[in-house]
Amino acid sequence: VQLQASGGGLVQPGGSLRLSCATSGFTLPYYTVAWFRQAPGKEREGVSCLSRSDGRTFYADSVKGRITISSDAAENTVYLQMNSLKPEDTAVYYCATAHNWYGSSWCFRPMSMDYWGNGTQVTVSS
Repeated sequence: VQLQASGGGLVQPGGSLRLSCATSGFTLPYYTVAWFRQAPGKEREGVSCLSRSDGRTFYADSVKGRITISSDAAENTVYLQMNSLKPEDTAVYYCATAHNWYGSSWCFRPMSMDYWGNGTQVTVSS
């Protein structure tokens, strides 16, 4: 199983970015996928989850309404569309996947994930 995140960069407040997570070694619909982020000096936190099988989406309160997770099984890629970005969204963003699904609270815990991709830096600054 491999995951490769990309798409980060420097964006002004209010701007948008789309992160991509290219996956291999597993079949997307049968795995839970998630995005996490980690800001300097802070713990890694869950941003968004996509449940396996039924594809339900879940978002942290801090990003709800501004961020959308999606997947393209044909491309084996998971996306995180981020709009109305704020300086507090600045962090390294990671994609991850897990064999199981035990609900959104479970999914937002980093220890729940089985595999991790590299991080991609998102900086929101004027």
